[in-house]
Amino acid sequence: MERLQKVIAQAGIASRRKAEEMIAQGRVCVNGDIITEMGYKVKRGDVVEVDGNPIEKENKVYFLMNKPKKTMCTSNDEFDRTTVIDLIPCKERIFTVGRLDYDTSGVLLLTNDGEFANEIIHPRYHIPKVYNLTINGILTPEEMIQIKKGIVLDDGKKTEKDVAKNQCSFDLTIYEGRNRQIKRMMEALGYEVRRLHRKELAFLKCSDLRQGEYRILKPFEVAQLRSLATKGKMKSR
Repeated sequence: MERLQKVIAQAGIASRRKAEEMIAQGRVCVNGDIITEMGYKVKRGDVVEVDGNPIEKENKVYFLMNKPKKTMCTSNDEFDRTTVIDLIPCKERIFTVGRLDYDTSGVLLLTNDGEFANEIIHPRYHIPKVYNLTINGILTPEEMIQIKKGIVLDDGKKTEKDVAKNQCSFDLTIYEGRNRQIKRMMEALGYEVRRLHRKELAFLKCSDLRQGEYRILKPFEVAQLRSLATKGKMKSR
């Protein structure tokens, strides 16, 4: 038996957290009965419905893309801009693992596995992400030290320690995934990010892919990412 929210996530309907919201809202039925209990466990043969539609288990798919600039990390866009989903012909309903800004390029994972996605993007799992960026100035030694110690952003929260090289174009490694984190860090120091490219996520790189190209992750790569997330989770306790 498996928890209801996990079954929904495994079907590619939503992440486990979103599935819990759906359950709380009374949108989920099992064998015709509305279920609002978070700990409810689904047995083999049970019919699970979300918004009246029965769910089926999907084959899990995992893609690595070199995201091109001027693409959205959404399934659709109200201004009809190109989305990264448009670039992958796939019968499964995939979504991005985290997001990159419209004008940011680089390593991006896409999947229909909500549990996997949550493991990779959760800040406490400490998956390293390496960005190469160009700013409109040169970092001073004092600013380098400030970055390494962590910067208080406009929301009053301090970033974790990061690593950078002192030049106009430099690499920056972060272990969090907060909204527009790097751009906000540079803004806090008085700089503007002119170019931003995510070159690595954990051990994955996209240097062999042209922008817009993608490949299927190998099973051992998926397993290795899960292992890194598990180790990061244990360290955060």
